[in-house]
Amino acid sequence: MLRRDVLKGAAASAAWFAVSGCASRRVRAGKPTAAPGCALPRINISADREIRTTVGLRPFRPSGFVVRAERIADKLLVHNYGHGGGGITLSWGTSKLAVDAAQLSTSTDVAVLGCGAVGLATARLLQEHGHSVTIYTRDLPPNTTSNLAGGQWFPFMVFDPPRATPEFMNQFVAAAEFAYRRYQIMVGARYGVRWMRNYFVRKDPFYEQGLIGNESRLRPFMPEFRDLNEREHPFGGYKFVRQFDSMIVEVPVYLSAMLADFRQAGGTVAVREFHDAAELGKLRESVIFNCTGLGSSALFNDPELVPVKGQLTFLLPQPEIDYAVLPDDLYMFPRSDGIILGGTHERGNWSLDVNAEAKASILARHKQFFDSYRGC
Repeated sequence: MLRRDVLKGAAASAAWFAVSGCASRRVRAGKPTAAPGCALPRINISADREIRTTVGLRPFRPSGFVVRAERIADKLLVHNYGHGGGGITLSWGTSKLAVDAAQLSTSTDVAVLGCGAVGLATARLLQEHGHSVTIYTRDLPPNTTSNLAGGQWFPFMVFDPPRATPEFMNQFVAAAEFAYRRYQIMVGARYGVRWMRNYFVRKDPFYEQGLIGNESRLRPFMPEFRDLNEREHPFGGYKFVRQFDSMIVEVPVYLSAMLADFRQAGGTVAVREFHDAAELGKLRESVIFNCTGLGSSALFNDPELVPVKGQLTFLLPQPEIDYAVLPDDLYMFPRSDGIILGGTHERGNWSLDVNAEAKASILARHKQFFDSYRGC
């Protein structure tokens, strides 16, 4: 649910996430052309095209996600939670870090808590290492928090920049790199993963030390990265437009395929809710991976873990739309199940109720943006 240029945590933010918009045809980096981006089809914004509005709670920690192993009595507990807005994006990467942290050398019966994107990626990697895995979960897809994500591949809102340590940033980049490579081998209809042009659109200069900046450590994961001049895009009133290609994950398709893969590889799913960490002692497995997301706040007493409420409004699909755009603090992603409009990030809000006022504002601001498209 996604995107802004930088999480303005202190006066240190400037612009992490804003998509600059243009071409349905590809524009090669370093070879500006006169106008293909000006022909971008517009989104048809109107209230009567809404098909649903969903609310999800991102599991956010200002200092970043947790990947850590610890001993509790006779159990090895490996934590893998707190991804903020980057759960889908980083799931394979932090799961790789978690599996490595466990240092399991022989075939072992393993428990995974949670059946969202992080739990499923962890379970699949463990299976690939030869382990027998049982997923314990309160909810199955399509009823997990992951099912509510927009699905753009980019690690959005994972930490507050002033709180990130050098050690965490090394983990963050390593997780992003592994996940980026893993999703590339999943591109195609089976997993609902495809490449897509992204446009970050700003009225002020980009913060070059931010995630989408020229000096970002994520630059290797942003192919076709370049800035566009005003003759290459249709975004009236926006002076700074930056493009790069990324992947979009059709979340309902992806999670269904992942769960099918897990079961076909011999995995077992047990629908069960845990209310206290002491209950884990009754599990038969001696190794447990905690992928409970926001549930870790109560289950493992993590006071730093807070919800960030996000709301997405889906409009009827427009098959001709094959680009994503992030102007200011708004974002639009096209999926086969609808055009996704977002732009809410309410830290500390536990409510799952739709905010009608916020929905009206998102629709109105997106309409104003797309109505301002101009010729070049």
